[in-house]
Amino acid sequence: MTRNVRQTHNEQLRDAEVAAEYLSEALEDGDTATVLMALRNITEAQADGVAGLAARTHLGRESMYKMLSRRGNPKLSTLTKVLQGLGLKLKVERANL
Repeated sequence: MTRNVRQTHNEQLRDAEVAAEYLSEALEDGDTATVLMALRNITEAQADGVAGLAARTHLGRESMYKMLSRRGNPKLSTLTKVLQGLGLKLKVERANL
């Protein structure tokens, strides 16, 4: 049986540590679209998709789809709810300049 890359990726992202590292790397990239796509990938792997996460966070399903798109622009309060729904939290560190 052949496994596709997406299935393998989703399996790996079910692990909270892997998901946290994946999102941290996306945040370090600094590109908003990359961060939102990472969040969407984690959501699809862990939360029964966007609809499942919307139910967990009490946020609208359609607004979740918009927020987790490449053109999404979530408020910090919404982002915090999404992270909590995924069992993650935002952490800030001093940058090495």
